[in-house]
Amino acid sequence: QVQLVESGGGLVQPGGSLRLSCAASGFTFGHYWMYWVRQAPGKGLEGVSHINTVGSSTFAADSVKGRFTISRDNAKNTLYLQMNSLKSEDTAMYYCAAALRAYGLGYIRREMYDFWGQGTQVTVSS
Repeated sequence: QVQLVESGGGLVQPGGSLRLSCAASGFTFGHYWMYWVRQAPGKGLEGVSHINTVGSSTFAADSVKGRFTISRDNAKNTLYLQMNSLKSEDTAMYYCAAALRAYGLGYIRREMYDFWGQGTQVTVSS
């Protein structure tokens, strides 16, 4: 049974930090590109960051570049997103997703990805 389980979300003040995790099981994690995607209330899906299968190449959306860092540990089948200098506009449900191919972050549709998590809520507010 394939699972992607996100954790680490919560309520944080502006300027604060959070580290999201995504635990993968039921598939060969190291064969898949991994993605973080978010959805703010009333808005569509937004690609946040992606990482290649071995973790040697990453890309982040302009909205989070320099603040968010994606990483992965293939030995632990886990994906991470370190989020620093959080802003109110980062408030969203954050999802991890897996795909056998590389996709850009500019156009996101759930059906593009092979697996999708249930999400973890991040709220940035004072």
